Amino acid sequence: MDLTTRYLGRKLKNPLVASASPLSRHLDNIRRLEDAGAAAVVLFSLFEEEILHETRELDHYLTYGSESYAEALNYLPAPSEFYLGPDEYLEHIRQAKAAVHIPIIGSLNGVSPGGWINYARKIEAAGADALELNLYYIPTDPALASDDVERLYLNTLKMVRQSVNMPVALKLSPFFSAMANMAKQFDEAGANALVLFNRFYQPDIDLENLEVTPNVILSTPQAMRLPLRWIAILYGRIKADLAATSGIHTAPDVLKMLMAGANVTMMASALLHHGIGHIRQVLREMEIWMEKHEYESVQQMQGSMSQKAVAEPAAFERANYIKALHSFQTAF
Repeated sequence: MDLTTRYLGRKLKNPLVASASPLSRHLDNIRRLEDAGAAAVVLFSLFEEEILHETRELDHYLTYGSESYAEALNYLPAPSEFYLGPDEYLEHIRQAKAAVHIPIIGSLNGVSPGGWINYARKIEAAGADALELNLYYIPTDPALASDDVERLYLNTLKMVRQSVNMPVALKLSPFFSAMANMAKQFDEAGANALVLFNRFYQPDIDLENLEVTPNVILSTPQAMRLPLRWIAILYGRIKADLAATSGIHTAPDVLKMLMAGANVTMMASALLHHGIGHIRQVLREMEIWMEKHEYESVQQMQGSMSQKAVAEPAAFERANYIKALHSFQTAF
């Protein structure tokens, strides 16, 4: 059974990639991920705030539209609260590369096209096989136009792309008014892959202390529907590879994403919930399903259920929407 696939210019032994999560903070976990069968590991993110905590450019983007109150900066963690500083992160990449044979993908998480981007070059020099650029930005100012937001994303990608020779994957949110067009623009701007989609962690309210508190809720399989849909739409229409993330927990989830057109599928929540050994089970169940349905390779199924062969994808989407509503039956 040939489970190999290609992602970011490399041949991977299978389509299961460990996405950025706390698991990659420890070298022993990275070794265990390789032993369990992970084809590559995306390291936890190095944040722009960790690199340029007090630069004017970062301050502008973080306080833009918030009346520029100094108190707004209190929401950011103190530098001492970050897990690793920039230099330690680079050393972690070096150690991870020495510890395993699978590709190690660095991760940068930022907002503005500032000097922090220079760390992309340092991540490459530390030995990372590729970079995942995670642009995590929520425009809250009603005066900020969509064109400005899109330009921010594109300019940041272009600056990173010009800084390094290694492949760059762009991790995106789905919140663009014309997602297909933005994917095309990112593709043309040099993204080697699009990772669909980023999960925004929504804050909660502590009713006892009357504080806004961070809250992480692990994904469920329902979350895979959105990336599944857009990967199926984009497959064959852009040159960039497509990585599926969010809600991928089981072998059927992986198989569906591959049929939609994904090059790889990324797991975090499933591994945090079930343990790193869960990768072995998923790979074993994939092989059983492929043998039963007479698939000899991953390449044979990739894109087989995409919308590439549909003349009018928008019409197809609307027809599917109507069918879904009409097919629902109530219990009373």
